[in-house]
Amino acid sequence: MAFRDQTIDAFLQQLSSKAPIPGGGGASALVGALSASLAHMVAALTVGKPKYAAVETEMNELLKTAETLTNRFLALMDEDAEAFEPLAQAYRLPKETEAEKAEKSLRMEAALKSAVQPPIAIMETCAQALPIIALCAEKGSIVAVSDAGVAASLCRVALESASLNVFINTQGMLDQAYAASLNARANTLLQKHTAEAEAISRAVFARLGA
Repeated sequence: MAFRDQTIDAFLQQLSSKAPIPGGGGASALVGALSASLAHMVAALTVGKPKYAAVETEMNELLKTAETLTNRFLALMDEDAEAFEPLAQAYRLPKETEAEKAEKSLRMEAALKSAVQPPIAIMETCAQALPIIALCAEKGSIVAVSDAGVAASLCRVALESASLNVFINTQGMLDQAYAASLNARANTLLQKHTAEAEAISRAVFARLGA
């Protein structure tokens, strides 16, 4: 069963168990989905209001984008679990003989390179979500501006959390050049979009007079 089809309680029980999946990657993707869903809510509360007629077209487009991003985040919950499973298996391989050590090393390297892809994708999806959250904060209904602020905060958390899953995987890679390129990519996303999320939060606080 896909994680999106589980109850909240069932997912949290799995998350808190000893099972290797879901883990931090799946949790990061879920937080991202919550963020995009809140952006959708703000747009939905803005559309159809005479006061916001000037931004009706923008908000209708935002609704479509937010739904797409929410679905992408939810899909990444499962993609992260699927990518981590081979790594979990590789960790359990024996390493008593030289042949076993070599086999484990090969399997680990391939599994690490696979497992790092969903967290990078989560970070990139966060980067796509922040512009629509900014639009909600700037032009969305004032009655929901705090929700736009929450969306920005959650998006930042998802971004930072996913980066940790990138760095833990690159740390174990033998291909140091590839690991360095992934780390650089993750750090670029972090630096640019953490600042973007912070700017949205500041704008929301200002709009609330806080």
